[in-house]
Amino acid sequence: MANVLKTIRTGDDYIASLRGRDLKVYLFGELVKEPVDHPMIRPSINAVAETYDLAVREEALASADSSITGLKVNRFLHIAESAEDLVLQNKMQRKLGQNTGTCFQRCVGMDAMNALHSTTFEIDQKHGTDYHNRFLEFVKMVQKENLVIGGAMTDPKGDRGKGPAEQDDPDLFTRVVYSDEKGVYVSGAKAHQTGCINSHWIILMPTIRLTENDKDWAIVGAIPADAKGVTYIYGRQSCDTRSMEEGDIDVGNAKYGGQEALIILDKVFIPWKRVFMHGEYEFASMLVERFTCYHRRSYVCKTGLGDVLIGAAATVADYNGVPKVSHIKDKIIEMTHLNETIFAAGIASSHQGQQMKSGVFLNDDMLAQVCKHNVTRFPYEISRLAQDIAGGLVVTLPSEKDLRHPKTGPLLKKYLAGRKGADVENRMRILRLIENMTLGRNAVGYLTESMHGAGSPQAQRIQIQRQMQVGYKKNLAKNLAGITNDIEEPVESSEYFKRVFKTKDSVL
Repeated sequence: MANVLKTIRTGDDYIASLRGRDLKVYLFGELVKEPVDHPMIRPSINAVAETYDLAVREEALASADSSITGLKVNRFLHIAESAEDLVLQNKMQRKLGQNTGTCFQRCVGMDAMNALHSTTFEIDQKHGTDYHNRFLEFVKMVQKENLVIGGAMTDPKGDRGKGPAEQDDPDLFTRVVYSDEKGVYVSGAKAHQTGCINSHWIILMPTIRLTENDKDWAIVGAIPADAKGVTYIYGRQSCDTRSMEEGDIDVGNAKYGGQEALIILDKVFIPWKRVFMHGEYEFASMLVERFTCYHRRSYVCKTGLGDVLIGAAATVADYNGVPKVSHIKDKIIEMTHLNETIFAAGIASSHQGQQMKSGVFLNDDMLAQVCKHNVTRFPYEISRLAQDIAGGLVVTLPSEKDLRHPKTGPLLKKYLAGRKGADVENRMRILRLIENMTLGRNAVGYLTESMHGAGSPQAQRIQIQRQMQVGYKKNLAKNLAGITNDIEEPVESSEYFKRVFKTKDSVL
């Protein structure tokens, strides 16, 4: 952590804090000398920087008063102390999606920290360990220094039909190789890691439910992003090399982008004070479920991107001279309806938040699953409608170099003209933005990440099935239908409806 400032405040402070670190980052088969200055990496850094600048510009939205340190802290580092804190997380996430049009990479760390607050507390209750105090000391440090925390949960997994202990290669799930009086040494990998190179610290977590045979894989700990033994292999994104070309039109969104990488861990040391689970395999599922509960409703961030895409579609319709055509208006209405449906489920989940034993608030699980399941579908339809409105030019548009060329430029300005008064370059820019978000670099964050991030669609369906209360609902129907001579259906736990109606009534 060679260059972290005493306290980071602005986006510029954050960018300065990333310089001069001893990171091993491979991109296109080469070691990147300074990631901050690489044109393909820098847009993702800019997106994280906006999370700092928003906290300066809109303090009430993106900052919070921490009872842990007594400081006003960035909301991404705040432990939710009320349902209102959860709601404000969602509102901040939507705003940042609007401001960047991409993934701003800090939700994973925020959700990991909140999930660990309750999980470490409950491990200590059962085992008499000291994980919760260790974790709170870590929170104090990162809040005071205002750092970026990455959460690393997804393992490569190898043979999906086998657990960690059954794999031919034990490193396909992150594990403790050995330990000593100073701490533990872990090896393995974490895949699809959003914003990891842009983080100051990374929290390593299990990715699945574990058994007693998997104790060595039941490890949670925090490591500096530039810890010895950590190697990053940068992930490719569609159209990513456009950011290395001259000009700013063809990239679609020249300032902001997302980031994923594969993290390789080779006997990385974690001191005991940064270890928050070690062998308590039965709590792995609790941590995973609580993290995904937070994280699946965090996907309201995609509504901010949806706002941008709806605006882009409306703009191109205007440039094309058809903003008042009925089917165009109807498509924009449908895009808005789908976008707000995502937001409704996510923010409702936060509103229904309940206090855990540790004091942290956890949002409603059922509504979080519904929110994320909507996200696996609706952005694809919103994107389809945006492409429908934009027309074929979204994929056949000539390059910016052709626009600037003395021979071809005038031809493009003549033949790519839209309605009178609409500038051809502006029309090209908005088309490139639509391409960027639906096919190009930021389609990673808006589409594929929406499908697989925080678990693929089946993961949400399993959780919905567990909580859908079919027996209870059948009894409701039979009661209203006057059915009295039938066997009463067994009623699953009705905790969901107790949360919905805020009641302890046994009838619910």
